[in-house]
Amino acid sequence: MSAAERAIELAVVAARAAADKKARELIALDVSERLVLTDVFLVTSGASERQVGAIVDGVEEAMHAAGVKALRKEGVGEGRWVLLDYGDIVVHVQHDEDREFYALERLWKDCPVVPLPEDATSTDGSDETDPGAGVERA
Repeated sequence: MSAAERAIELAVVAARAAADKKARELIALDVSERLVLTDVFLVTSGASERQVGAIVDGVEEAMHAAGVKALRKEGVGEGRWVLLDYGDIVVHVQHDEDREFYALERLWKDCPVVPLPEDATSTDGSDETDPGAGVERA
């Protein structure tokens, strides 16, 4: 049995919200064969505690707009590894250092990757590619 369609839809919603906040290396894993508690893990990271918080806020707003409320939240205060449990999906937002150390992708490597649309994985820093972007000219 693979992840439910609703879980995949919610993973896409959360991934798009995270990508909007410049989240790094988004990956969705179908853990439905291994866990009874959830269908999909969405794993992503940020470069700082502040960015982790922004990603979490973005995901929460998008999920709320989709009519879903977190059943449980952990790690919000520290901003190093935040877990958002929505039942069908669990979102892990980690600081880059913690993500490398805990290596969830390696731990769950035998689980299939859920394909995400390009706009849900692209963290196109278009404002960063043009050093003059956003700068007012006199």
